[in-house]
Amino acid sequence: METVKTVVYALLIAGIFRTLFFQPFWIPSGSMKDTLLIGDFLFVNKMAYGYSSASCPFSICPFSGRILGSEPERGDVVVFRHPVNNTDFIKRLIGLPGDKVQIKDGIIYLNGDMVPQESDGFFTETYEKQGPIGNMPRCLTPVGIGAPCEKEKFIETLPNGVQHSVLNITASQADNTQVYTVPEGHYFFMGDNRDNSTDSRFPQNVGGVGMVPFENLIGRADRIMFSAEGRSLFFFWTWRSDRFFKAIE
Repeated sequence: METVKTVVYALLIAGIFRTLFFQPFWIPSGSMKDTLLIGDFLFVNKMAYGYSSASCPFSICPFSGRILGSEPERGDVVVFRHPVNNTDFIKRLIGLPGDKVQIKDGIIYLNGDMVPQESDGFFTETYEKQGPIGNMPRCLTPVGIGAPCEKEKFIETLPNGVQHSVLNITASQADNTQVYTVPEGHYFFMGDNRDNSTDSRFPQNVGGVGMVPFENLIGRADRIMFSAEGRSLFFFWTWRSDRFFKAIE
């Protein structure tokens, strides 16, 4: 009986810990390459921005609104709930409330000022099925199975000094947009793999995330805990040990 009670208490503590403080998140797609790869496993810091209906579900929190958290900052990698279908997404925060955001020739303009990008060579991966879903990567030029798949890589510097990697595959419709004005209490998100991300550039009625309200933010992704490129976590020969406990920039 004591053993059973110990197990039950441990499960309860783990459940409360997960609900209130951290949430595991597995990367299923390539929209955040090369910052996050398919098969990366991380914990989302649900305390980063305080609690809300998204980060503290059901009626476990004895309060409404958000408390205890800080304000989201440009460059944060954030897990949030899609405003329409409630699917969990992970993207980089680009636009704050009141910002005007536009993309011209693949370059972000924030409040009329260009966000600079500096060439950083190429990101190369193997053209093959990736992860349990079996997605195939997109490449600058068509290649065969098993061949190197390249994308242009740049270092982008946001106005607050945050630097991060972005990828470019091809010229696309989303490389040139209208001017978006971020409403109060909302945020504008983009994926780092710019030509492979359905983000705030796309309206919600076509599957995009549009403008994301503050209450939909679940938390900030700070560190990769584990990573595997295979179709199962048990295939130890596919583990990426160089990504274990890697900070997310």
